[in-house]
Amino acid sequence: MTGMRVVLAEDSVLLRQGLVALLGEHPAVAEVIEAGDLGELLDAVERERPDVVLADIRMPPTHTDEGIRAAERFRTTHPDLGVVVLSQHADAEGALALVAGGSRGRGYLLKERVADVEQLVAALEAVERGDSVIDPHVVDALMKHRLRFEASPVARLTPREREVLGLIATGSSNIAIAQALHVTSRAVEKHINSIFTKLDLPVGDGTHRRVAAVLLYLGDSGSGPDGGSSPVA
Repeated sequence: MTGMRVVLAEDSVLLRQGLVALLGEHPAVAEVIEAGDLGELLDAVERERPDVVLADIRMPPTHTDEGIRAAERFRTTHPDLGVVVLSQHADAEGALALVAGGSRGRGYLLKERVADVEQLVAALEAVERGDSVIDPHVVDALMKHRLRFEASPVARLTPREREVLGLIATGSSNIAIAQALHVTSRAVEKHINSIFTKLDLPVGDGTHRRVAAVLLYLGDSGSGPDGGSSPVA
């Protein structure tokens, strides 16, 4: 059997059935195993040993952060398992919690994206191979979240550098960034070097390491308006 084996965890029967139909017809997907709550998700992963998990961020029993907690657990119990979390809204704190232990093999998408099966499958394939996928709207929320703090080193960046940083965080390659911004690849490289210098972040090898460094930095707590520490996750 070729193709990905996917565990789909979603408590909405209608949405789950729709996703099963979409994914089941795609040639890159070999099998979709369904789960309706956190317990079923954990059992399915142990039983089926899938290649990747697609999970709602909120599901029974508490409808709070089950998808995030499952992703955290799998980081220890199944370190090579890719996980894409689906959310109804661009929740900066949820995204930060998801990548708190590293962004390798982790994705955060808005549910509005699932209608595009090619985009969804591309995200699943990315996390399966250890890359990161963060919805651009979530990246925007992360940037705004961090920029609320005047002391943030992100404030040192120029508007263009912040734009490049946002594209890096979505997993875009240097070529893709150059095309999106209508600049040369050399100009993009200069912006990236400047960004990591200003943020005191080492430039790692590979896109997912760059994403991990950026998102982990964004996950650091900053100074809130009252002058104290303001947790973000």
